[in-house]
Amino acid sequence: MSIPSNSKRILTHGQLIQLKRWNTPTVYNGWEQITQRDSSRDCFNLEETRDFMPQMGPMVGYAVTLMIEPSNGRHREANPNAFAEYFRYVASIEAPKIAVVQDLDRPQTFGAGWGEVMANLHKAMGCVGTIADGAIRDVEWMTNAGFKALARRLCVGHAKVCPVRWNCPVNVFGRRIEPGNLIHADQHGFLVIPEEDQTPLLDALRFMDNNECDTLISTARSGAGLSTETLLERIGKSLADFREATRKRFSGRVGY
Repeated sequence: MSIPSNSKRILTHGQLIQLKRWNTPTVYNGWEQITQRDSSRDCFNLEETRDFMPQMGPMVGYAVTLMIEPSNGRHREANPNAFAEYFRYVASIEAPKIAVVQDLDRPQTFGAGWGEVMANLHKAMGCVGTIADGAIRDVEWMTNAGFKALARRLCVGHAKVCPVRWNCPVNVFGRRIEPGNLIHADQHGFLVIPEEDQTPLLDALRFMDNNECDTLISTARSGAGLSTETLLERIGKSLADFREATRKRFSGRVGY
């Protein structure tokens, strides 16, 4: 997937808040109806993520990117000002932001790159959370700071982190992410929303959510006490209704 870096801010702040009202699979259901990309393998994580704050709900923001390599202490010697330069970059980007971190030591883990301190520092600069392809710690204190984290695992010790590169493409959980990409993420994983799909997305996901509720879900929840044959007949009709409504709304495209 190739998405332009430092993507334009197409959605208003109010529209971003509206996106947070749905989980990431629901956003995907709307997105797959309007995109020209391969919705079976494009734009979402291909490897499993872990959401350590699912009670916080979804997060939506624009990617600020970072590479780290905790096992290599030479990075600190090479650039003693790396953290200051990285934080200036993060602070210069308009909120809301999600810090997307590639750990170059993967699959090994040399401590947690994120914890209470990093969460609070990034929160102060307008970040709502992180997608870190490595380890984190201090989950309860990160949660207390209102900072969400998707990561690979937990770790007791902290990593000797020094920014290696930032404001650059990164690869996390099997997906390439570029600075400025719009991301929607929750306990299911994350979706990178291409620029060309952002304007029609809210209407599409609202339609798909209502369509499911009016047909398939309504039929299933009213089926108690019906015979198997009657229930199957009603499910078949509701599925046909669902598909027909989807075809009419999206010019013949049906997600499932």
